[in-house]
Amino acid sequence: MYTNQQASQVQQSITHYTKKCNVHTFMDVLNSPEYIDKIEALFPAQRVRLFSPKLTVSMFMAQALNEDSSCQKIVDEVAIKQALNGRPTCSTNTGAYCKARQRMPLVLPSTLTRYTGQLLSANSPHQWHWKNRPIRLVDGMTSSLPDTAANQAAYPQPGSQKPGLGFPLCRMVSIICLGSGALLDMASGPCKGKGSDEQTLLRSMLDTLQTDDVLLGDAFYATYFLLCALKDKGVDGVFEQHGSRRLTTDFTQGELLGTRDHIITIHKSKKKPQWMTQDEYDHAPDTLKVRELKTGGKILVTTLLCAHKTPKIALQKLYKERWHIEVDFRNIKTTMGMEILSCRTPSMVEKEMWIYLLAYNLIRLLMAQSALLAGVMPRQISFKHTVQLWIAWQGRHYEYGYFIHPYIGELFILIAQQQVGRRPGRMEPRAVKRRPKPFPLLTKPRTQAREEIRKNGHPKKLK
Repeated sequence: MYTNQQASQVQQSITHYTKKCNVHTFMDVLNSPEYIDKIEALFPAQRVRLFSPKLTVSMFMAQALNEDSSCQKIVDEVAIKQALNGRPTCSTNTGAYCKARQRMPLVLPSTLTRYTGQLLSANSPHQWHWKNRPIRLVDGMTSSLPDTAANQAAYPQPGSQKPGLGFPLCRMVSIICLGSGALLDMASGPCKGKGSDEQTLLRSMLDTLQTDDVLLGDAFYATYFLLCALKDKGVDGVFEQHGSRRLTTDFTQGELLGTRDHIITIHKSKKKPQWMTQDEYDHAPDTLKVRELKTGGKILVTTLLCAHKTPKIALQKLYKERWHIEVDFRNIKTTMGMEILSCRTPSMVEKEMWIYLLAYNLIRLLMAQSALLAGVMPRQISFKHTVQLWIAWQGRHYEYGYFIHPYIGELFILIAQQQVGRRPGRMEPRAVKRRPKPFPLLTKPRTQAREEIRKNGHPKKLK
């Protein structure tokens, strides 16, 4: 957090720049003719309705950003705004809004999310990059879904849970820009079955990566064919060595670059993986040079072979930045509430996921604009603080567009006032102190438990 003197300096800096540039840069990206045309092309042609596609997207995003994400709350808010603006009052029944969400095409939120993320990343200044190269983070997360037959069919619950006691589970793999924090792309699927692993989902998004990008990932991604695919696109990778291979890593072999730092040649497997076509297997090179190094207690695998341009200490510091994607997932799942989704069909679940991610990118846009004007890095600004301010701002200025307001510079001042604390090497136990309420776990289907209560009454309460 800033001191009073630092906060005053930040406020003066933002006030100066907002007056000087009239809050351009990232803001005018969303107000540019190209972006507006892109949005208009996505909206389907429909008859005039109260819940237009544009209003439906806005309401859906407001649900994602509010702690109470019920449809009833957002419909009530729209009804109040209609009344305050002197317009005919609308019904507070949620049926029309729910039908509007069902009519909304999936391509609308997904394209807007990708397009906004790419624009935000492409317009980021070079000082937000690493050695003038954009850094991309990749990792996977899961979300729990309502226990409906449709969701169970598309996203089966884990095999360790008994039928009727578990919840459908969806896996999502995302590519995030390290500098701006923007989400560039996402692929989703079930957590078990063919093609449900993180590698398969990442391969479906490789076109998101551009020449000269650097991809950071954990030990799930350090595989031969992925490294070949990245090299073919002009992308470098930095991954942690897989646990099973750490035991066989021998730094006395290959071309020595320094202490526990060498270049080795790895060979293509003789057996074609099931997921590959024969043409893809034949196109992959027979050998590949990679660099292995031990630093910071980890063994890293990378295609950055030059020890002079990328010394060990630089790669160690770079790989530590991978943890930011874990914090980003915490912001999406915990701060925004995406950990447990609410839609009851797979088609609506997918729309709900993209709406959450679109709302995330728009918050990142506010943070990037504020950071640019304050002369700090976007990662130094609090995500939760920005969400809280944006919700309050929308509640007071709903008559304006999303980012069009004569005093929006004041919002950037407020956003930049909260700085995230720097605690390098922080370690915390993965445990909670607060005890849960002493209710027993449900060990049988709810219908069966209800029937037993009807026959035998409620069991005795635990003391």
